[in-house]
Amino acid sequence: MIYDPTVFENLKVAFENQLYDLDTLAHKINIHNRTDQLDLAVLARKFTLKFSLVHYPAVTVEVILNSSLQELADEILEAENTDPGCYLSLRVLKFVEDLEIQCELIAAILDAVWEGDIQHKQTISYEFGQREADYLHTIDIDFIPKLTEENMSEIAGFLQSVLDMVEQISEI
Repeated sequence: MIYDPTVFENLKVAFENQLYDLDTLAHKINIHNRTDQLDLAVLARKFTLKFSLVHYPAVTVEVILNSSLQELADEILEAENTDPGCYLSLRVLKFVEDLEIQCELIAAILDAVWEGDIQHKQTISYEFGQREADYLHTIDIDFIPKLTEENMSEIAGFLQSVLDMVEQISEI
């Protein structure tokens, strides 16, 4: 029997390789955490790698790759009229002080960098009882087109755009 990795496995390894190269070889990022999960209740896969830029450690970003049971089944069964793939998201965490101004600037950065290929949500939170002026700003970015193995050659350019975006957000 020949092992043929799934689209999820191939994309996960490609993202891992590129991100670890940015950490260990290029010294552009510091990786903080990595998770590789299998949800047995719904047979879904999720890979997350969390990092920050070396020169901007206060902002962290998570690259999140998801694949559902339906995607896996379509791939294994070679279902007609399907294009099995994965869903890609980013989660950026940053502390902000001036909510209105900083959130508007971040929304403009997201629109400029990703040119409409995303859906995004900005959430502000704080710990009750804290008197500090900083609020935790969580930026969730979902990429509209599904990733397939056809996108493998675009990962390096995509990650450079992520680094550029995080640098711009860090400077706000």
